[in-house]
Amino acid sequence: MKKLILIATLLYMCASANAASRAPWTKGAFETRQYRNLFAEMGYAQKDIDQKVSEVFNDVFFGPNKVYFEVGDTMGYVSDVKNHDVRTEGMSYGLMVAVQFNRKDIFDRLWRWSRRYMQHQEGPREGYFAWSCKTDGTRNAEGAASDGELYFITALIFASNQWGNDTGINYKAEAQRILNCTMPRELPASAGGGQMGGGPFGGQQGPRRSFLIDPETKLITFTPDGFGQRFTDPSYHIPAFYEVWARWADDGRADLWNECARRSREYLHKACNEQTGLNPDMSNYDGTPMPGWGGRRNGGANFRYDSWRVPMNIALDYEWSCADGEWQRQYGEKIQNFFYSKGINDFVDQYRTDGTLPEGDEILPAGGSAPKLRHSIGLVATTAAASVLCSHDKSKEFVDALWNARHEPFDDGYFDAYYDGLLRLFAFMHLSGRYRIIFPAGE
Repeated sequence: MKKLILIATLLYMCASANAASRAPWTKGAFETRQYRNLFAEMGYAQKDIDQKVSEVFNDVFFGPNKVYFEVGDTMGYVSDVKNHDVRTEGMSYGLMVAVQFNRKDIFDRLWRWSRRYMQHQEGPREGYFAWSCKTDGTRNAEGAASDGELYFITALIFASNQWGNDTGINYKAEAQRILNCTMPRELPASAGGGQMGGGPFGGQQGPRRSFLIDPETKLITFTPDGFGQRFTDPSYHIPAFYEVWARWADDGRADLWNECARRSREYLHKACNEQTGLNPDMSNYDGTPMPGWGGRRNGGANFRYDSWRVPMNIALDYEWSCADGEWQRQYGEKIQNFFYSKGINDFVDQYRTDGTLPEGDEILPAGGSAPKLRHSIGLVATTAAASVLCSHDKSKEFVDALWNARHEPFDDGYFDAYYDGLLRLFAFMHLSGRYRIIFPAGE
């Protein structure tokens, strides 16, 4: 009997230790410089983790279904191959991945292509990037999508911290230029808009112009011009990126960027459904959904492709800052509970925010395919990344589901090497402790 009691006690202690090791942390990496390796915590061998992360990275950049292509001796691009274009989303994601993996060669190629073909060098859009180009660099559109600039700035600051600014590209100066062009201190006269006064954005009262971040709400715009500056996209909100700017942009506006981080966290509380955790694809600045986008019933009001990124973005803010930890931990378990209730191997990639299924023209097609609800690996990836936030046992099932998922075509031939592939890579970076704040040398 004593032996049985001892064995039971040891098993209980081991279970308690494992549960404790999976408990979310209460301090962020800005303070601790530590990162959880959930794969290791959940029993995967480190050599297998390293091999798996390397395989997923190679799938995106060098495999048979790669989305990274080199041009000549000095440039390269990331392509949304199913849509036959190059987007600031993918280029800026590629930069972030490259700096995280210490691949200066890839980073510099992507930056040179972005600067040459996408970035406006003069005129009213100076500093901004054309959101879509053909693979030969011809622009499909002149306007920007604000998430691209968000990632460009942060990745350039990390590159400056990692490699310095005297190896051929002054990364810090490039980041500062984007900031100063997209968020100028003065307000020059421009067409459209109403009136706005001074405040941290500087300037005298005058005609309103477009900004990367809305001056009144301090929230990132969907697009920094035209109709898109009137609302936002929940998946563009990564508050910890603003904390990176506050620490290392060296542009004299640290208080502003920290305020933007605070406002962004407050916004996400409003944008995520209280019961399901689901967020709309687009929303007003007060968090209310944007219905009817693109002529589709409930268009931007539903949870779909852009929305997938939100669980992973909240996980990143939690890992790096943990400034909103209590709410973020509740959010993580809430959204995993929702998808778990739909079947961990069966949940689909579009829902109404109340958790019901969209119908008819509510369902958004992708890459020229017919409208269809799928169990997409991109969403498998981001819901797994949310395990960083969670202490419930379900979190391991989400991590295992990602580890075992195969990135391959669906039965009807649909395959997304680009968006699904990049989100899969980011999730493996998160869950292996490989998505980190890059501090300057010696700091």
